[in-house]
Amino acid sequence: MSAAYELAQVNIGRMRAPLDSPVMKDFMDGLAEVNAAADAHEGFVWRLADGEGEGATAFRFWGDEWLIVNMSVWENPETFRAYVYGAVHRPYLQRRREWFEHLKEAITALWWVPAGERPTVQDAEKRLTMLREKGPTADAFTLKDLFAAPQ
Repeated sequence: MSAAYELAQVNIGRMRAPLDSPVMKDFMDGLAEVNAAADAHEGFVWRLADGEGEGATAFRFWGDEWLIVNMSVWENPETFRAYVYGAVHRPYLQRRREWFEHLKEAITALWWVPAGERPTVQDAEKRLTMLREKGPTADAFTLKDLFAAPQ
C-alpha cells in the first residue's frame, strides 16, 4: 500500500559569489555527488532539476538573482532527515557558510503533497513565506516542528 501523501521540502541559499567563481567551486564540484546520493537514498521520490547541470542552480527564488533553490520530495521525514545528516550530504551542510550568506529568516520549509504531485518553485515560495510569517503550521513546517500528513 502506498502513502497518500509525500513530504516536499525547499531550501534556499543566498550565494556569496557567482556560481562560476572560485568561492563557489567546491559547492559546484560537489553537486553531482550530493544529488546522486539523494537519488539513490531510501525514501527519495523526486528533486527539482533545471536540465542545465547537476541540480537546479538555474532557478532563482523570489526573483532574486542571488537566491538559489533546492526542492525535493521524500516518502517521509525520517528518510529525508537520514539523507540530510548522512555521510555524503553532511560535510557540505557543515560548509554552507563558505558558499552562502547567513540568513536570519527561515531558509527551509516542509509540507505535505498528495502522492505523485510535484511542487513548483512558486509553490515553494508560498510555503516558505507562510513559514516566515506564521511560524510552523500544518501548511509549512520544519524538521524540528513536524506536522503529520493529512488523513
